[in-house]
Amino acid sequence: MKQLKSISALSLISNLIRLLLVLSMFLSFISENYFNMFLGTVTLFLTYLPFIIAKKNHIILPSIFQIIILLFIFAANYLGELNQFYDKFWWWDIMLHTLSGIIIGFIGFMLIYILNKEKKVNVNLSPGFMVLFAFCFAVSMGALWEIYEFSVDSLFGLHTQNGSLTDTMTDLIVDTLGALLASFYGYMYEKYRKNNFFRRFIILFLRDNPDLPKDETNM
Repeated sequence: MKQLKSISALSLISNLIRLLLVLSMFLSFISENYFNMFLGTVTLFLTYLPFIIAKKNHIILPSIFQIIILLFIFAANYLGELNQFYDKFWWWDIMLHTLSGIIIGFIGFMLIYILNKEKKVNVNLSPGFMVLFAFCFAVSMGALWEIYEFSVDSLFGLHTQNGSLTDTMTDLIVDTLGALLASFYGYMYEKYRKNNFFRRFIILFLRDNPDLPKDETNM
């Protein structure tokens, strides 16, 4: 029953987000704001991209994961860029970078967790090393994103970094804090088997991907 409700919520949210994006693209075309129309098109594509990658790699993303990803893309591009939330709310960019650090930190932990449980690979990584990998993975992704922002600003005259070293460093700092938080919960789960949200996410992910290696004692 819960799974059916999650699927229904996912369908409703994804359809609403994509409808808003299509409407925004149409209005941008009417007002001859072609940059916003292009940005809306890119955002619409991004709502499909994680699921295309997952399908290509034969991975099923649980409904709650898909909802989180869709809402993050919606908040970053539709609200942040198209509706100027970055300018209206000083904390919007900070919030999104913190969340991205948490989300990517979790992805990094799942990658190393699956590798560590894979019987075909002769590794036995300590909880400390696993969370160090997750932390470094998330911080590296944050740094690559700042390089991307600097590049598009330099090439196309945009202002994604607000022309400010302070903005860049603030983004990197909150990316790091988000990664640190995800790493902490990952360590508590792997070291002490704490029953936290991290464990619930892992159970959902492995439940929907039964072919992935897992530690049955944790399920």
